[in-house]
Amino acid sequence: MEDPPDWIAEFTVAPKQFAAHLDAVVDSGRTPVTISAVADHLAGRAPLPPRPVLLTFDDGFADLPGPTAEALAGRGLLATAYLTTGAITPGGRSLLPPAPMMTLDRAAQLEHSGMEVGSHTVTHAQLDTLSGRDLAYELRTSKAVLEDCLGHPVRHLAYPHGYNSSRVRTMSADAGYETATAVRHALSSDRDERYRIARLIVRQSHTLGDVEDWLGGRGARIAPYRDGPKTVAWRWYRRARAVLRGPVFAG
Repeated sequence: MEDPPDWIAEFTVAPKQFAAHLDAVVDSGRTPVTISAVADHLAGRAPLPPRPVLLTFDDGFADLPGPTAEALAGRGLLATAYLTTGAITPGGRSLLPPAPMMTLDRAAQLEHSGMEVGSHTVTHAQLDTLSGRDLAYELRTSKAVLEDCLGHPVRHLAYPHGYNSSRVRTMSADAGYETATAVRHALSSDRDERYRIARLIVRQSHTLGDVEDWLGGRGARIAPYRDGPKTVAWRWYRRARAVLRGPVFAG
């Protein structure tokens, strides 16, 4: 977007910049794949093509089925979209602040354009702060809503803002997801964890050179790696805050 809402501005890019990023993907010689291809590789069912790259889009903003999907399809780029069902379902409820969102009935259109659809929970809460009951609701209800809409299983999840824990990862597997992506701002690898796949998050401040470095395997650490003390401390702080305030937007 050229003029995004303040709360999401840090994680947006202008259309011309987005086009340049996609052109860099094409020029890199990498082969775009969906999350299912990554899952098949990590499970030992099928190899990935040489120099693979996974492009993911979270939440389900209004531009996703239109300009974003068209920009990808025009370059022959596959991608994966993780949708927050409470934000895109008429009458639904989510913790996402106001922003133009797509509607659930356009999820099939994403698939037709070459995007695989995965779950991004119902409300976009910080999953690692929820009770077991609330966590199960977020994981299972979003999956069921998308499956009813699309008419096929939805096997993949993205944790809102990457927040997860060992309990969240276990319950994600129990809910029927085959993979879950985090953030970690790191390059993934053949040794990455299926329920904590690392991703690089594109911020407004990142340059085309940053994207080109990532495509060349440079400029970021490589997963898997253990959480550092700051990450652990931040998780415990957020959990304590959630006890006092209830579910909080993951952002």
